[in-house]
Amino acid sequence: MKILVTGGAGFIGGNFVHHMVKKYPEHTVINLDLLTYAGNLETLKPVEDKPNYKFVRGDIADRRFIMDLFEKERPDVVVNFAAESHVDRSITDPGIFVQTNVMGTQVLLDASKEYGVKRYHQVSTDEVYGDLPLDRPDLFFREDTPLHTSSPYSSSKASADLFVLAYYRTYGLPVTISRCSNNYGPYHFPEKLIPLIISRALADEKLPVYGKGENVRDWLHVSDHCDAIDLIIHNGRVGEVYNVGGHNEKTNLEVVKTILKALGKPESLIEFVTDRPGHDLRYAIDPTKLETELGWKPKYTFETGIRQTIQWYLDNREWWENIISGEYAGYFDKMYGKDLTTK
Repeated sequence: MKILVTGGAGFIGGNFVHHMVKKYPEHTVINLDLLTYAGNLETLKPVEDKPNYKFVRGDIADRRFIMDLFEKERPDVVVNFAAESHVDRSITDPGIFVQTNVMGTQVLLDASKEYGVKRYHQVSTDEVYGDLPLDRPDLFFREDTPLHTSSPYSSSKASADLFVLAYYRTYGLPVTISRCSNNYGPYHFPEKLIPLIISRALADEKLPVYGKGENVRDWLHVSDHCDAIDLIIHNGRVGEVYNVGGHNEKTNLEVVKTILKALGKPESLIEFVTDRPGHDLRYAIDPTKLETELGWKPKYTFETGIRQTIQWYLDNREWWENIISGEYAGYFDKMYGKDLTTK
């Protein structure tokens, strides 16, 4: 079986490529990534020489390129991680989010329909549901929670989800969607909260925290997320949405203080900064459907997961220091020259 993973040089996609290449040596995993600022081929070093792995550089929004790729590779399964995903960047430049997250998804759907893909899976986010009040801990996002987006990023992801479901309804394309809570773990790009705090704390730099740090997120270890997607593409019901949550609600300030304590750094490094526009208050996922239908359970608590994550960043300083210095951007050219496709 051929599995096309788009956005496989990013954080979650990269971890998923690792997971699939290792678990299914009989399957071919094709990693398609444009290698924009958050795409890092150094993440794929452990699998780049595996016989069941192949990297292709390209843009999911480039219709001609995608159709040629599907004609050549004939993938059986498509798992779409490719997306612009940073909320702050979406506020500054919404257009690129529409181009990649909406138009790119639509191109992939057309190609999947044209070439008879057996399963198209869209990796989405709990942010499509909007947010929940801080004073209602009894409320959770369910799969039937109405979409109520807050940012250009979440709006683009919700739009993509609706296209995916429309292709199932209109054309009978076999699709599934997963909506996850905040991921953390190895290979997380340093602009995001947890790796940002780890890297800056190690350098004894000030740690910017929005507002009062009261915003709540449900943290999901990336390994648990990969297990969930693996289950869904193999056993999930066609046309269904599955929420993936970690049962680990923490305020941003709690997360920062946990990291500081683990690293032996003082809380005086924390610096509260002006909150971003439209900042969602609380995310909380109800993953009951995934648990009852497919038997999924997260392996990590936040306590065990954050320890593992911090240790990974301590053991792999070169990986994130290359990103901070900008050196990672040249890895593709060093490894593959200027060719757009590789082994």
